[in-house]
Order: sequence, then structure tokens, then C-alpha cells
Amino acid sequence: MEDIKFNIAKDLVFFDIEATGLNVVKDRIVQIALIKFTPSQAEPVELEMLINPGPVLISEEAYNVHGISAEAVANKPVFSQVAQQLYDFIGTADLAGYNSDRFDIPMLMEEFARAGIDFNMDNRSSVDVQKIFYKMEPRTLSAAYRLYCNKTIDNAHDALADVRATVDVLKGQIKRYDGVDMIDGDGFTHPSPIKNNIEELAKFTTNSTMVDATQRFKYNHKGEIVFNFGKYAGKNASEILRNDKQYLNWILDKDFSAQVKQIVRKLAADHKV
Repeated sequence: MEDIKFNIAKDLVFFDIEATGLNVVKDRIVQIALIKFTPSQAEPVELEMLINPGPVLISEEAYNVHGISAEAVANKPVFSQVAQQLYDFIGTADLAGYNSDRFDIPMLMEEFARAGIDFNMDNRSSVDVQKIFYKMEPRTLSAAYRLYCNKTIDNAHDALADVRATVDVLKGQIKRYDGVDMIDGDGFTHPSPIKNNIEELAKFTTNSTMVDATQRFKYNHKGEIVFNFGKYAGKNASEILRNDKQYLNWILDKDFSAQVKQIVRKLAADHKV
């Protein structure tokens, strides 16, 4: 397959994590792999490590997926010991991954927050390769690899094998959908949405109505931030937080993501709650 050079104006980091489970707030990372591409088109740099999840046990369901045991990570560093190295490696790069918007990014943000590092997404583009795939060819990563690369992943659910496959899949998607229109579920045609441009791909894969990675808040048709969960779903968040301080404190005390709590604090400060 013809190799494609990503058209990027800043660093781009593909990454994948394996974890103790699927709860982005309570679970912990046990393996992370990253591949960094630079605008200079130099050879990409890879970084991979196993991480001790501390007191959080690896669930049986997670072990059955990635095969990483407690023994395998017992003598590895905890996240706080490698947080600065990971933060420095990523730098100001845009991010890309497979299902990264819903899982990998929010979990990484939580790990950084626990380590005392503010990992901000405000000035980063995010390309979720799964969203391109699901919109254009709804299937799985292994099927995507077969479809776009005509290959089989030899070591599926190993973080580095998966992130390498994700790199190849995005290259295959850019090549396959060059000039191809998309017809959405409502029958509307979107002219050639897949381009070799990270900002355009990020727009295509990002749900602009959502405020946070865990989708607890969203924008309504007026551009107001509203709750996307619980008894106040669809209600103006600023008004609720101003009138129901008990609910505000409940959110800050419960297992919501660091990003959600940051949004709540900002709304409270902006509106003098």
C-alpha cells in the first residue's frame, strides 16, 4: 500500500491505552503506547510502557481483552512517576486514536489530573479514527485493518500493535475516501469530507454539541451549556447551579471526571454561584 504523509502543521500523537476496566474515572491505565508524527516528516517516534495501577485491581473482563496481569505490572512505575515524561512527549501535539474521544482521552486526562498535571484539550485537535470508520464503514478495528490495509493484526489488543494498526487505518481511510462524498442517515450529501488535514478530520469526527469528553454537558440550540444526564437533563446548567447549590456540591463530591468538575467550578465562578 502506498505510504501517505500526514499533512500536519503541528505534532500529531496517536495513542492507545489498556486499562483495569472501562470506567474512565475509577479505573487506571496499565499500558500506554504513543507514536508521534512531526511536520518535518521525520521518522515517527514511538513510546510504550506498562504502568502499575496501584490499588485498583485489573478486572477479569479487562484481563480477558488485553491479557495484562497484575504480576506483569507489579514492578512497573505508577502513573505519577511517568506522568511528566508522557506530558513532555505529547507536548502541544494534536491527538489521534481509536475510540479515543470516549475512552482514551478522558482516562488520560483523569490520570494527569491525579498526578497534578493540567492536561488541556482546548488548543488541540482530536481525530477519533473510529468515528471516521463508523461513519464510512461501521465495523471494528480488526475489520478496519483488513478493509483499509488488507492485513490482519497479529497481536490485537496489545497497545502498541493496536496503535500501529490505527496509524495504518487512518492512512488507508485518507487514500480510500479521497474525493468520496458521504451520504448521512438523513440522506444529506457531504462532499468529500475525508481530507489529509487534521483540522478537517477533527471537525468530521468531533461532536461539537458536547462540552466535555464524558458527555455530561452539551450545548443546546441557543449555545447554552445544559446538563446531559440526571434529573436536570436538558436544563440550563448555570441556572441550576445557581439555584440548587446542593446539586453543585453533589457533583463536586461524586465520581465525575476532573473536566466535569472544572466546568462546574467555572460556571459557578462566572455566574457567582
